Amino acid sequence: MIKGINNGNIADYIRTIELFRDLTDNEIEILMNEIEEEHYQTGQFLFKENMPREKLFLIYQGEIELLKKSALGEEKRLGIFKTYDFLGEGALMDAYPHSTSSRALVDTKVFVLKAKKFTKLFENQPALAGKILAHVARVISRRMRQTTSQVVDIAAQYISGRTRQEHDLLGERYVPHEYYYGIQTLRALENFSISGVPLMHFPLLIESLAMVKMAAAKANLEIGLLSKPVANAIIQACTEIMNGKFHTQFVVDMIQGGAGTSTNMNANEVIANRALEILGYEKGQYTHCHPNNHVNLSQSTNDVYPTALKIALINSNRKLTGVLKDLVDAIRQKADTFKDIIKMGRTQLQDAVPMTLGQEFGAYAATLQEEIERLQVNADLFLEVNLGGTAIGTGINADPKYSVLAIDYLKTISKLNVKLAPDLVEATQDTGAFVMYSSALKRLAIKLSKMSSDLRLLSSGPRAGFHEINLPKMQPGSSIMPGKVNPVIPEVVNQITYKVIGNDLTVSMAAEAGQLELNVMEPIIAQSIFESIEMLKNGMATLHQRCIEGITANEARTRQMVENSIGLVTALNPVLGYEVCSSLASEALQADKSVYDLVLQKKLLTKEELDRLILPENMIGPNRLK
Repeated sequence: MIKGINNGNIADYIRTIELFRDLTDNEIEILMNEIEEEHYQTGQFLFKENMPREKLFLIYQGEIELLKKSALGEEKRLGIFKTYDFLGEGALMDAYPHSTSSRALVDTKVFVLKAKKFTKLFENQPALAGKILAHVARVISRRMRQTTSQVVDIAAQYISGRTRQEHDLLGERYVPHEYYYGIQTLRALENFSISGVPLMHFPLLIESLAMVKMAAAKANLEIGLLSKPVANAIIQACTEIMNGKFHTQFVVDMIQGGAGTSTNMNANEVIANRALEILGYEKGQYTHCHPNNHVNLSQSTNDVYPTALKIALINSNRKLTGVLKDLVDAIRQKADTFKDIIKMGRTQLQDAVPMTLGQEFGAYAATLQEEIERLQVNADLFLEVNLGGTAIGTGINADPKYSVLAIDYLKTISKLNVKLAPDLVEATQDTGAFVMYSSALKRLAIKLSKMSSDLRLLSSGPRAGFHEINLPKMQPGSSIMPGKVNPVIPEVVNQITYKVIGNDLTVSMAAEAGQLELNVMEPIIAQSIFESIEMLKNGMATLHQRCIEGITANEARTRQMVENSIGLVTALNPVLGYEVCSSLASEALQADKSVYDLVLQKKLLTKEELDRLILPENMIGPNRLK
């Protein structure tokens, strides 16, 4: 039994703890008889890693830090726990060792429920203990949900267990206290466990959402619809998000129903709760700053989501074209390195006429260079937005001045020359810009795939293939064939491009599926295009750094194939005529002789004339005909 503290105060305190939320007054009184009081001085450990779990700790006064040591002994802080938080709830279920340590940051008072006492409580009061264990299981489940590949920081799994109650159209839910998102985001998490790739993986989209929300807040402040304190708090919250903070709170799946409403509400809730903190309130006290009434004022998902998406894609395109430019430069450097290396050109995989390896790589550089301009032209289509159109483009629930003001502010914030679409009803339902840009990504992918396939062919062998170039050896190529090395980098680029081509089909079908005044399929359009950009960006960087830069040429091999090729006969065509040259080519193949020897044997040309005509270096460009 706790001594020296008013029992009424302790009972009120216990009621606020998540684990005891639905206990009756009688059950709380029983529980109070089992709880003991403990004090920890600054720097003192409550428990350490690998110690058996023996107690549930309820923080009454003070602060506790949760930490973990690395393999090198370095401490990493995972979180700070304060009044109403609790630690060690797993001790009520088993004695498995602690995986972390906890230490008092200041002099701290805690109430503890020892595992041994809880076991006896379970025997004497099974209904009471069952209620507590049910809450423990929910808290542990909630914490474990964070231990996925979606989590950027390991600290995310160490939430305190404390919650706040929120409500929406469908009812009430408890939201973990630390989370800046709210009930609508919570529902989206439950409804849309689809791709496993949340918004937090796309920081440019998160930043763009914050830009749009900031522009809206500034416009609403100027019109007089928002008070200055609330508007400034929203603006500050948006600034922090644009600077990279709170991105882990953007948790909804990129693929979702509702035309992006879950994404918009995730942003609204995070911004509102951060604004509440700035204003001096607790998260969830939406009377002072509401996700819909204040953060989403004069807006709809149907103008916010596509506007933010377009800004994010413009900025993503800049990064993509930057990587593409670096790849083109690397290929050009190889073209210069290989400019004097003669090789056999091929059409339909058959010998054609000589060229240089430099010409071959120069063509790759030229064809990819074209895509930089194509991508930019198509990305510029995203500058036209429908912000201010609200639900279907009519501008309902927005002031007549709002759209112009919001666009002006968005220009300044985004540093982009965004402009208002001339017909907002049309712009709200149109996804043509996404189709065009996705098509440009597909075009780039097709060219990259063709080049990657060429690199695989040119490096094939080494004894039984073309073997004209050597790709860098990146890893052993077989679990059974010793010495085999595969062209793994071009292979992975091929596979990336197939995915991009498939994503383009997805975008096309989603764009076609729009109905009447809205296309509800924009989330899959967004996910597909962002995935294509990310994969192309990473694939091109890999191709550049782990393949192109290390390519070398087998010059002796390429010259030997030129000199032995029947394709040399093409150079004699202007002098001897097509029929004679065809006969020479056929005879050379059947008799396994060189074209050179046959021409001299038949005395069709002198040795001097022949040497001049079939010199490979004279066959890689146009020559004056007599």
